[in-house]
Amino acid sequence: MGPLSATPHAGLRSLDRRFPEPPLTANPSSDPWPTEIRLLDNGRNLRVAFDDGTSFTMSAELLRVRSPSAEVQGHSPAERKTIGGKRHVAIIAVAPVGNYAIRLDFDDMHRTGIYTWRYLRELGETAEKSFAAYLDELAAKALDRDRPGEA
Repeated sequence: MGPLSATPHAGLRSLDRRFPEPPLTANPSSDPWPTEIRLLDNGRNLRVAFDDGTSFTMSAELLRVRSPSAEVQGHSPAERKTIGGKRHVAIIAVAPVGNYAIRLDFDDMHRTGIYTWRYLRELGETAEKSFAAYLDELAAKALDRDRPGEA
């Protein structure tokens, strides 16, 4: 399959798409460029590989609770929401957005986050720390991974 692909399974739309080479305006030393984006474990994980040889596997839960959407991030850091009850969320579709990002569709019907290559790279590099911070936020707001809620 191409750089953007999903292993098909019941309820998961398969996507096989090759992205063009990085735009001429891209700075190879600072702009990450994906070579593969693949759903794993029935949409519970997403693997992203980049042209410098690095790759990251991120859980759907992390990607959902750290969605770059205004719904989650708000319009300022003070408006960012902590969302509980996403332990078992899955990605059901991956759609390209131009040549700079993807949109992830989750089985809880969230589909408004645009994940740029740079954001995916940064989230992959900080996944462990970001997930630990999420768990701390849940505890501080009396939320948990299994019970829906937000604060």
